Amino acid sequence: MDELTEKLERAWTVRRANFRDEVTWSYPLDTAVLSLTGLQCALNCAHCGGHYLSGMKAIWEVEPNGSTSCLISGGCDPQGRVPVLAHPDQVRAWRQGRSMNWHVGFVSEAEMAAIAPLVDVVSFDFVGDDATIHEVYGLNRSVEDYVETYQILRRHARTLPHVTIGLRGGELGHELRAFEHLQRLGVDGLVLLVLIPTPGTRYADRQPPPVSAVVDLIAEARLRFPETTLYLGCMRPKGRYREELDPLAIRAGVNVMVSPSRAARKMADDLGLAVHQMRECCVL
Repeated sequence: MDELTEKLERAWTVRRANFRDEVTWSYPLDTAVLSLTGLQCALNCAHCGGHYLSGMKAIWEVEPNGSTSCLISGGCDPQGRVPVLAHPDQVRAWRQGRSMNWHVGFVSEAEMAAIAPLVDVVSFDFVGDDATIHEVYGLNRSVEDYVETYQILRRHARTLPHVTIGLRGGELGHELRAFEHLQRLGVDGLVLLVLIPTPGTRYADRQPPPVSAVVDLIAEARLRFPETTLYLGCMRPKGRYREELDPLAIRAGVNVMVSPSRAARKMADDLGLAVHQMRECCVL
């Protein structure tokens, strides 16, 4: 038995000891994805370049519809802050009868206190080393800034840190340090993502990290956070990569997966897992 197979066996044992034999598939069709800044972002991050804002609706241009939930996000200012206090009337209109996931950058205590009544859960990208922060985001920030903001968020709302595996152009390095900080700080759940080399960005010609390395880190997360719900989020490569990754992620102990591949669904059947489905953002 090789090291990864042995680690997967340990992770699966831990998962079964702490959770029921069930898995949740998330198909976020009923979650409206709204931007507080439209297409505007000051950062031009190496992995995004503003590309993903094009998949969001400017919150001031659309009316509340049949969606049962919404993701409130947007671009950042030069300091990495999403303007969470912008467009309060539109936010309150969307709030009526809907759950809200806020994907925020750096926020102050006062800002978080102000929006807390409008928040069901906060999604926060957590980065484990300064070099990755500087290269990917171009920010003059440190891990301690992430720690401070994370602590502010948790004082006011359920907060799920997101750790992107291979964030630095497909290279590994910040992930284990991120896990170490989060073990110390505590988590309400942990969302794992994988770099997608995206056309038009500075990382367009990079490769995502090897599937085996990603699976190893997912298993590591399960072992470090034995009682924590693990999510495999929507931001991960599609196609053959996902077909290979997803079933192994189930074996590594993931509880919730967004848009699972056919291979993941077969793995769940083979393992005898009861399947639940949801039509909203996975953290909701």
